[in-house]
Amino acid sequence: MTTEDFLNEWRSPSSQVRLQTSGSTGAPKVLYADKERLRASARMTCDFLGLREGDSALLCLSCDYIAGKMMVVRALERGLQLLEVTPSNRPLETLEREHPDICSIGLAAMVPSQVFCSIDHPLLPCIRNLIIGGGAISPELEEKLHGLPNAVWSSYGMTETLSHIALRRVNGSKAEEWYTPLPGVSVSLNRDDCLCIDAPALSAQPLVTNDIAELSSSGSFRILGRRDNVIISGGLKLQTEVLETELRPLLAASDDNISFCVTSRPSAKFGEEAVLLVVPELLPLASEIHHSYIKAVILVAEIPLTATGKIDRAAARQLAAAN
Repeated sequence: MTTEDFLNEWRSPSSQVRLQTSGSTGAPKVLYADKERLRASARMTCDFLGLREGDSALLCLSCDYIAGKMMVVRALERGLQLLEVTPSNRPLETLEREHPDICSIGLAAMVPSQVFCSIDHPLLPCIRNLIIGGGAISPELEEKLHGLPNAVWSSYGMTETLSHIALRRVNGSKAEEWYTPLPGVSVSLNRDDCLCIDAPALSAQPLVTNDIAELSSSGSFRILGRRDNVIISGGLKLQTEVLETELRPLLAASDDNISFCVTSRPSAKFGEEAVLLVVPELLPLASEIHHSYIKAVILVAEIPLTATGKIDRAAARQLAAAN
């Protein structure tokens, strides 16, 4: 979907817009959301970040998905100057080429691979508020971002929450490990320790997620992993994301591409077992790893990804089961 396509849909008489989920944990699905709720989401973000009419906003994400759509809605709702470039891993190079006089950007939203490939670009510190979403920020990338003078945020949200509902500062003296919900959003945990989101302006009903979380006394939270990514092996509960974090430094994996993942396959002995999928260039390092919970290393041509560049967990399990 082009930006113009979305604008035509936005300006149509219908009170709703069509949204497409990314399908990172299951089959992609179509949702419909009230335009007024998208406007409310836009206002929440703009107010939290102090964005004003006339500020510039960089659109470097596809309008096929909620992140790109919401950048357009924020620009419309707050009167921001929208700077659009073709989505790529190096959006600031395109921006510099097409807008050579640009020296300040009020807001930009990027995925981790875009930030990784732009880390040394002179325009990156000129983005007053940089929001990173669509995937986890690795410790290596976060360390590179720490000294930037602008405000860099990790976002938490999903299509069902109409983009992010909480932000976490990742750089400077205000860096923290916990996400702060936007005004009008409250969170809690259910009996499975999954995050529950109550945001009346965004959803008529509270949303129960599959994200296992921990809450602080102040109402902030941090995500430990997804409930559907828990591997129960021999009675032990193994969190896929935790294992991947432990393995990343051992594999010397970079942030600009996804070259390994942890998944599971059936096991006669353990019920299911954790296995490591790696691409050919990581096989020598992976073969030397002796991790107590990883039972096998499986070579694959590439790690399966969704259309938005996240690990396709369902496809990864199918690959593991076939080996």
